[in-house]
Amino acid sequence: MTEFGCMDARQIAQGLRAHDFTAREVAEGALSRVEEVDARVNAFLEVTPELALAAADKVDAALAAGSDEDLGPLAGVPVAFKDNMNLVGTHTTCASRMLENYVSPYTATCVQKMLDAGTIPLGKLNMDEFAFGSSTETSAFGVTKNPWDLERVPGGSSGGSAAAVASGMAVIALGSDTGGSIRQPGCFTGTVAVKPTYGVVSRYGIVAFGSSLDQVGPFSHTVRDAALALNALSGRDPRDCTSQECTVDFTANLDEGAAGMKIGIVPEFMHAQGLEPEMAAAVEEAAAKLEAAGASLVEVELPNAQAAMSAYYVLGPCEAFSNLSRFDGVRYGYQDPGHKDLNSQDDASRAKGFGPEARRRIMLGSYLLSAGVYDTYYYPAQQVRTLITADYKRAFEKVDAILAPVSPRTAFKIGEVSDPTTMYLSDIFTISINIAGNGGMNMPLGFGRDSGLPVGCQLIAPPFKDENMLRVAAELERIYGSAPVAPEFAEGRE
Repeated sequence: MTEFGCMDARQIAQGLRAHDFTAREVAEGALSRVEEVDARVNAFLEVTPELALAAADKVDAALAAGSDEDLGPLAGVPVAFKDNMNLVGTHTTCASRMLENYVSPYTATCVQKMLDAGTIPLGKLNMDEFAFGSSTETSAFGVTKNPWDLERVPGGSSGGSAAAVASGMAVIALGSDTGGSIRQPGCFTGTVAVKPTYGVVSRYGIVAFGSSLDQVGPFSHTVRDAALALNALSGRDPRDCTSQECTVDFTANLDEGAAGMKIGIVPEFMHAQGLEPEMAAAVEEAAAKLEAAGASLVEVELPNAQAAMSAYYVLGPCEAFSNLSRFDGVRYGYQDPGHKDLNSQDDASRAKGFGPEARRRIMLGSYLLSAGVYDTYYYPAQQVRTLITADYKRAFEKVDAILAPVSPRTAFKIGEVSDPTTMYLSDIFTISINIAGNGGMNMPLGFGRDSGLPVGCQLIAPPFKDENMLRVAAELERIYGSAPVAPEFAEGRE
């Protein structure tokens, strides 16, 4: 039996047009794969076989009618969505008891665009509750496991998205990134993982964590598949005033190589406290290989980057507090029974509906926005944001892209990191570009020399120049190869 999870979009398109298989066979194979594999991984919170088969039949009907020229490059590609993305008729739980029974009455723009591109929707994916976490351990429905080592986390908060691709259940998965929630799980699972510039992809229909920080992006095994997904996702949406016009073909320069490009190296990142030697070595090796391929390495300074973590954990909780205030158990969300007054019902519903990390961030945001505290923390955090954005702007006057670590370490064991502050430091290298709004991605670089686990590098682009980082990633992909399916889930596959 053909295993479609190890194919890329181009191979699926070629197979469909050559009549080697049908889109329904792709859908049935992918659904069988989820049924076979997910009991060990726990990446899916809901599987949507009816939607998948209906989408596949639509592709097959177009092929049978001879209108395959109208089919896009993602037609017939199995895809899955992080469970903070609304898809009409499915549950959108954000991995929280608060929304356990919530059924989407509408579809997010990013999801609709992938459906319009002809993809096969397999279902909704596990995540840290309301995207609060870096390990997918805060999910109310159980931790997702890393396909490379089932005793380790896949990263977070988009851990289900990363694991679905790494285990070969989905060819492409969508995640969201507020402070590293696409790139860090991409690094932990050895997948290509892209957070585009803020505004490239509409946020309409995404349950918000930090509205000024959130951005949607794809996970995949190849840079080209990620670029194809961005082609489908990008563009102005009248329902999201922060979205921008985007006419870029993100696949256009993937074959140009890195020769002549200027790649920025940030000494503050490469010598940061807590960066494990094997992670630093992987990035240094990638820099050397890019230089050998004709790129120039240029040191750039980001003097305020060390303040990004402090600013983020002011701005993020403040926005989370505001966004989560709507979940009161009245209009929707968990409603605790047996109360005689609205105040006690609201208090109990929120206390029982939200998990510990969500409650922690709500309380922190409430404090930071309170009278007498607001001016002390929130305004300075916004000033730091301006300084960090200016730092990146100056750096990109010298370089085309920046190369940096993604995570200070490889995937840690489930339950190993219990201290919230230590967990927050997982995003030390990723947060600054959410603050500034730049595009960034994880590019897999093989495996750590000590741990044997996936390692990767972060590529950062100037605003609305995401094609720069994709071009560099494509060069690294030619050197290191495309991201493989984890061996335990690849055995016996064609």
